Amino acid sequence: MTTLNINGQDRQIDVDPSTPILWALRDTLGLTGTKFGCGAALCGACTVHLNGAAIRSCVTPISAAVGQKITTIEAVTAGADKVGKAVSAAWVKHDVAQCGYCQSGQIMSATAFLSSVPKGKLPTESEIDSAMAGNICRCGTYARIRAAITDAAKALA
Repeated sequence: MTTLNINGQDRQIDVDPSTPILWALRDTLGLTGTKFGCGAALCGACTVHLNGAAIRSCVTPISAAVGQKITTIEAVTAGADKVGKAVSAAWVKHDVAQCGYCQSGQIMSATAFLSSVPKGKLPTESEIDSAMAGNICRCGTYARIRAAITDAAKALA
């Protein structure tokens, strides 16, 4: 048995320590908001936070998360997190989602990025693009994603 702290709660799971976090979340715990995209950490659909940093859960084994805090899209969009709330509101305002498949990973990367921006500083388009570079949107909503992140940053400033 392995104990993982997921969304603020310690959860016991009985899986091989080499199991990627993605599959522990989806298959063992039923947290299906985190998506499988490529399985090689190239698309960002599986992004979760590990101690506040965006990571690719498809290649990160649960053994790397023992004693750490995992946050999933379910917690970020629940409304308790100030940054997650601002990002979620901006996503809706800018009608970012098209097919929606990549959105949980996009939101997780955006919230990790905005959480790292110093209070009162507005990120540049270049900084946003750099922070979001590992997240692929097959529908091409990059301009709306950038606009939503900019609006969320303004709301947080």
